[in-house]
Amino acid sequence: MDTPSTPLAPVTPVAPFAPFAPFSTVIRTASHEQHTEAETSTFMSDLLGGRLGVDAYARYTEQLWFVYRALEDGAEALTEDPVAGPFIRPELLRVRELERDLAHLRGADWRTGLTPLPATAAYAARVEECARTWPGGYVAHHYTRYLGDLSGGQIIRGKAEQTWGFARKGDGVRFYVFEGIANPAAFKRGYRELLDGIDAVVTDELEKKRIVDECKRAFALNTAVFRELGEEFPLSA
Repeated sequence: MDTPSTPLAPVTPVAPFAPFAPFSTVIRTASHEQHTEAETSTFMSDLLGGRLGVDAYARYTEQLWFVYRALEDGAEALTEDPVAGPFIRPELLRVRELERDLAHLRGADWRTGLTPLPATAAYAARVEECARTWPGGYVAHHYTRYLGDLSGGQIIRGKAEQTWGFARKGDGVRFYVFEGIANPAAFKRGYRELLDGIDAVVTDELEKKRIVDECKRAFALNTAVFRELGEEFPLSA
């Protein structure tokens, strides 16, 4: 799966930038180690294991809001960009759904006192920088977030519904519900085809390596958020 926070499907090793390897395979395989580190974080393991309360889930949702604000605030300026533009799809937008979830989790005044963790602030700042200065880097962050939401994010939704009693695909888990995508599997295939199409618009192998490296950095930034959330919500001894 293409998610930073849930178990990965087995991946057949492919050497980075092997001849004729599709770029979607290259970027997934090259970031496998960072992906695994993120998905096995203590915080996410405890959250998915039902060992943390709903307040931890709400705090995690707050951190997502800061990251997706950065992703989506920068999207409009990239719609005509040859590298990033094809990835800007309205059916993916998540900020409105995050705000509905936060209103349900925290109440109507959820913005009052809302603060990012230091790791979240660094993550959002890097996304904003890429959106403003480097479309290829923006694609790396877009990929790690949205394709993850469509894949392993659905595991988080199911666990949240089961653990804290949210209505199926209802308030509290709307972030994970893509009402504009009728066939997620087909959409993900199309997304990977867009990644493969980067080869046609980015011919510099060094630039493609930079995009892959930024994907690794995105997972690392996500892992840092999990680490700080774990420090904020340690399990009782």
